[in-house]
Amino acid sequence: MTAPLRCTHRHRINRLKIKSWLVALLLFLPPASSLAHDVDVTGVARVFLDQLNESDYSLSIVDQQVPPLFDVTRILPERCTALPIQQYSYRFRCLPELNIDDQLTFPWTLEGLVVLAEWQDGESVSGFFPGDGSVIEVPMTGLQAGAGSLLSLAERYLILGAEHIIFGIDHLLFVLGLLLLQHSVWNLLKTITAFTLAHSITLGFAVLGIFPVPGAPIEVLIALSIVLLAREIIMGQRGTLTLVHRKPWLVALLFGLFHGFGFAGALGELGLSRADVPLALLFFNIGVEAGQVAFIFALLAIHWLLQQLSAQSLPSIYRGLAYGLGCIATVWFIERLPALAGA
Repeated sequence: MTAPLRCTHRHRINRLKIKSWLVALLLFLPPASSLAHDVDVTGVARVFLDQLNESDYSLSIVDQQVPPLFDVTRILPERCTALPIQQYSYRFRCLPELNIDDQLTFPWTLEGLVVLAEWQDGESVSGFFPGDGSVIEVPMTGLQAGAGSLLSLAERYLILGAEHIIFGIDHLLFVLGLLLLQHSVWNLLKTITAFTLAHSITLGFAVLGIFPVPGAPIEVLIALSIVLLAREIIMGQRGTLTLVHRKPWLVALLFGLFHGFGFAGALGELGLSRADVPLALLFFNIGVEAGQVAFIFALLAIHWLLQQLSAQSLPSIYRGLAYGLGCIATVWFIERLPALAGA
């Protein structure tokens, strides 16, 4: 959130010029038939939201054709109050400050709204928010507002972390491969622990900006990791054992580093403000681990059920799973290679 901004009209116009390229890009989000930049033609308004200090904000409407907000409290959370209007901007106060549970609701029948937010910590964030024909809702999650209460942040990022691992098919297939690779509980514990440790480290490094990595190479390496893991599983089923089979935790540790960067790519798209990164990172990672543990227990339960029903068919089933892993990952690898050209 930004240092106090007490902009004169001249400063506002200068900043608008500096950011005009960003606004122009965001204006492509409405229907393709909308080609002009005037709000009465495109149906898209532009608004600046500035955090002046910990609790005070300024809201500036750029387009003159937009209906005025005679009562700014109508668009604000209930705990927010209006302050005296200054030239070219509405001012209001929120105690406590705006957070991810809040939203602004503009009573405009426009196609959408471009909001450029300047927060107190110096961070600048922008977003496009479509209208529904009667109002335009601007959730603070889309503008990287503060996390609010610790409980709210924990709940939000726990769920997001769990959803990411559960719906991240490539990560789940890698975990499945790790389970197929070893044949003892002790090796399983070491392997899963190594995978957790590795992706936790790189997730933290990437999100905190210590060691950022482009997404395209990571996605290719994640697919390649599953291909190589499938190969080792098949080799083991054929009786050819290597260091990977004796110490599967080494594979989990190495390739877990790549998967951690993959998690970081998803977390970076979720709208984190700098002040919230450490706790959000912690809860997101806990959510990832919770989803991963749930998946492992589900696989173990299926394994037990298959043993009870037909233990003799297990080798054939696992052989089919290994080949399936390899085929799917190979397709992903080939599909993701062209993205390297633009990385």
